[in-house]
Amino acid sequence: MTTLTVVNMNYTKEQLVDALVHEWEYLCHDDYDPQDPTPEQYRKEMEELTIEQLIEETDTGEGFTLEDFMDVHS
Repeated sequence: MTTLTVVNMNYTKEQLVDALVHEWEYLCHDDYDPQDPTPEQYRKEMEELTIEQLIEETDTGEGFTLEDFMDVHS
């Protein structure tokens, strides 16, 4: 079970979705698989998630923070 603690949330849901889609496009560019959803399909999937779920999707933590993720992908 993962426990998520958000301190001083500085990002909107839209910003998180945009950053995750940016990461998705980067990952698909480097390792394309025809079975992968398109960026548009991936965006729709991400838009259905809560902010907490979006933060989990970033796979961030102590070593690579949410701020680090947002700096790289926004």
